[in-house]
Amino acid sequence: MKVTEHIKNASKTLFSIEVLPPLKGQTINSIFETMDELMPFNPAFVDVTYHRQEVVYREVEKGLMKRHAVRKRPGTVGICASLMNRFNIDTVPHIICGGFSKDETEDALIDLNFVGIDNVLVLRGDPEKGAGIFKPEPDGHAYASDLISQVVELNKGNYLDQELKDTSKSNFCIGVAGYPEKHFEAPNLKTDLKYLKKKVDLGAEYIVTQLFYDNKKYFEFVDNCRAAGIDVPIIPGLKPITSHKQLSVVPHYFHVNLPDRLVDEIEECKTNEQARQAGVRWCIQQSLELIEAGVPVLHFYSMGKAQSIKEIAQEVFGS
Repeated sequence: MKVTEHIKNASKTLFSIEVLPPLKGQTINSIFETMDELMPFNPAFVDVTYHRQEVVYREVEKGLMKRHAVRKRPGTVGICASLMNRFNIDTVPHIICGGFSKDETEDALIDLNFVGIDNVLVLRGDPEKGAGIFKPEPDGHAYASDLISQVVELNKGNYLDQELKDTSKSNFCIGVAGYPEKHFEAPNLKTDLKYLKKKVDLGAEYIVTQLFYDNKKYFEFVDNCRAAGIDVPIIPGLKPITSHKQLSVVPHYFHVNLPDRLVDEIEECKTNEQARQAGVRWCIQQSLELIEAGVPVLHFYSMGKAQSIKEIAQEVFGS
């Protein structure tokens, strides 16, 4: 089922999560364990992230270095198929520009369509590790908007090889990311909203936000989107703070501000467990306020760990 259908059919705020593929060489069991913990709260769908390959240089002989491309978290398509089979749940694979040519993107979308996946979250993706700016692959997409157009064309049955005849159509529901505190590369929020509107005009059907810790940021973002003519569902993304270290890590990696009161509460904690519990309490209050405001879905970034989200879900979605 499409994410938009889940939202349309729901009588209350839905619960969804995002999971990370395991590191290369590890098993899928960690994801199964996370899902076992969270399935009692009836998640409507599960996002599975995609991580581009990294480039490393290894010495081969006499000081010569050879370039190697390694993918540290492979398996997005297989994980989606496994979760669908094991838990009978809809999955949303991330599709990114980085690391893909247009032909490789088309082949990946064909695989997803064959597996029976109805949704994709379309992202530009991060720059290659160590690179200052994002650079597309040769014959790849530079922007998420270009990638959206390719998915839309495949939904119409239009393939890159225009000589193909009697082609089948895919039917993907397309989600995109939104940034309540703006994307860190955007010069200002107005410009960021302009490009988000472009993605919706091209065919994006819903938006999932970057994580935030001040609900006012989300509400203002929604108001600004509506004023800009963006009328698709906007799903808030949440991630509870789980340690003292995250007071610096989260703003650095996700380019978000932490409210003064949250920072004060975490700093007063004497242990990481106390900090985690404070993060859970904060996220519960965020969740309850967002539900009261009628948000369509609460989407939780699990980062491969279920404990805090389980405690939040018990309070917010438990019977």
